[in-house]
Amino acid sequence: MKLKGRVLSVASECVPLVKTGGLADVVGALPAALAPLGWEMRVLVPGYRALLARAADWPEVFAEEGLFGGRGRVLAGEVGGVPVLLLDAAHLYDREGGIYSGPGGDWWDNPQRFAALSWIAARIAREGLGDGWKPDVVHAHDWQAALAPAYLAYHGSGGVGSVLTIHNIAFQGWAQAGLLREMRLPPDQFHPGALEYYGGLSTLKAGLVTADRITTVSPTYAAELSRPEFGMGLQGVITARAAVVSGILNGVDTAVWDPSAEATPFSAKEPGGKAVARAALCAEFGLDVPGPLAILVSRLTDQKGIDLIPAVLPDFIAAGGGLVVLGSGDQGLEGAMRGLAERFPGRVGLRIGYDEALSHRMFAGGDAVLVPSRFEPCGLTQMYGLRYGCLPVVAAVGGLADTVIHANPAALSAGVATGITFHPTDATAFAQGLRQLVALYADPKSWARVQKNAMKQDVSWAASAAEYASLYDGLLA
Repeated sequence: MKLKGRVLSVASECVPLVKTGGLADVVGALPAALAPLGWEMRVLVPGYRALLARAADWPEVFAEEGLFGGRGRVLAGEVGGVPVLLLDAAHLYDREGGIYSGPGGDWWDNPQRFAALSWIAARIAREGLGDGWKPDVVHAHDWQAALAPAYLAYHGSGGVGSVLTIHNIAFQGWAQAGLLREMRLPPDQFHPGALEYYGGLSTLKAGLVTADRITTVSPTYAAELSRPEFGMGLQGVITARAAVVSGILNGVDTAVWDPSAEATPFSAKEPGGKAVARAALCAEFGLDVPGPLAILVSRLTDQKGIDLIPAVLPDFIAAGGGLVVLGSGDQGLEGAMRGLAERFPGRVGLRIGYDEALSHRMFAGGDAVLVPSRFEPCGLTQMYGLRYGCLPVVAAVGGLADTVIHANPAALSAGVATGITFHPTDATAFAQGLRQLVALYADPKSWARVQKNAMKQDVSWAASAAEYASLYDGLLA
């Protein structure tokens, strides 16, 4: 494929370097997905302490002496097939602790730390790197990189287009208004139509009002963001810029999430190994489940709807179901999950924490995966479920609504159903969804058909990458 253009992707995390959530998976997957479509992408990420050892012999390709309190330099290399630009600025990133917070909570200078990332991105866009590489498009991800489009708009774009992707609008990068000049933002833009946000600054809003294009990670989430219950205070900004807002679903790494490569392989054409994997999962947790075996792989938070589980599980257990839980989060919800495991021995298995290998065994052995989120920009869990014939039972919000076809009579008759959706996200609707799951499981012929449909869904990056490429093409035009 002939080279169409170059993209500088800017983010706070990227697989395989650093990950706290799904953002990292997306950022790490896009370069390889876009390459066959003629777009060359490099990823700019902060040089956190744990990453610098990997870049010990990488060449310096850009530098700034006064980068928000100290020298910053950009090192170029490759990790796991991902072309990486690492922003080495020890005064901002060389710290013990998490990438966003330390022992005392969020780092006090997070606004400056991520403004620096965005500032360097904008400078690279305008000036290019020392090795001759210069992007045609800057693609910023979430609030941590959202000032990159703003710096291009306010300090000169050099003809470079900008895209801002909202992975989760709940995180908005708030900063005090007094930091305006320190963050190199123009004071005359501090008004409600631009930078001002409830008396302060929001780096996400700054990006939303200045980016050439705005994307979210599913079409339904893009529509939801114009509503107060989903827009989190930014719904007016989204509505005002609706003409440049689009939703592009995430994909999953189908090489990593591949049922035919698991310990007991299976596929849509040869599903027999699924039953073996189910038996192994039950044995691992000491379960005996006559009905559908559901799994829950999630952060344990109210946003994920985990508080609904104690209300709906007893009836599901009474109907023959079982549940295996893997996750951590809110202490109260962790305690509630422990209580369920104690109350229903032999039917509920629990592992507090996260274990990647166990999650694979759970999707392989589970009959259904529960995703009762109150909002879900895209979601990858339900896609893993589809891939493994672990039927998603999901709230009909965001990317969950876009990826799961509800097994209603029409969909079953047409042979297109892939799971179960429910609305609204409350215990009554969730309980009804679980009753439908039990009824479907009791009809082996229909169950096998829906399971096969699910496994045949294309959840790869192919279609999504094509949409991003088309977006970049439009910016070049």
